Amino acid sequence: MHSWQVSPAQALDIQLELAPEVSRTNEVSAPGLIAGVDISVHREQRVARGAVVVLNYPELRLVETKVVSGKIDFPYIPGLLSFREVPLTLEVCQELSVTPDLILVDGQGIAHPRRFGLASHLGLFLDMPTIGCAKSRLCGHHQEPGDEPGSYAEVIDGGETIGVALRTKAGTKPVYVSIGHRVDLEAAIYWVMECCRGYRLPEPCRLAHLASVGENLAQKVDYQGRLL
Repeated sequence: MHSWQVSPAQALDIQLELAPEVSRTNEVSAPGLIAGVDISVHREQRVARGAVVVLNYPELRLVETKVVSGKIDFPYIPGLLSFREVPLTLEVCQELSVTPDLILVDGQGIAHPRRFGLASHLGLFLDMPTIGCAKSRLCGHHQEPGDEPGSYAEVIDGGETIGVALRTKAGTKPVYVSIGHRVDLEAAIYWVMECCRGYRLPEPCRLAHLASVGENLAQKVDYQGRLL
């Protein structure tokens, strides 16, 4: 689709060029396998670990985990995170022996100044449904959602609803959910909540984070694949 060896100015132009190709139409109805992806970066050494975790649905039992390590060449620039993380994420996704029906990404989808965050970029490359589920807001503004799990407030930027601040657990900060690719916002909210099991982060994202920081998930599940 494009080279990853680009300057920040070229990266910005690529985002503007590809953003209109993101599909905001829902194509997810009954996913059997849901994946989560995350990357842990050692900034001083410019080395990262990319992880993908695949769970079955609705049980959310562990099906497969893959982790790869590699150098990070692109600088850390807010709004251009996908050029830093997507290459390694694509590499680890290629190691999977199964094909997920939906991917939850620890990052923004269209809740991005140019409507082309990490989840949208990855979804477009893989041509797969993706949802952005970020821990912090990149742009836009919103009211405080209610404290009840499932409560949300729309994130507005330039008069457009670009995502929601979604309360996934009472007493914790919301997560920021947005369309990645081939889903709509209603579906994105639904599937994030469906994947929550008492933590702030949905299980695919939470387990992908644990795998990316070196946790051995195979040692944390029972014989039925459930996390202990």
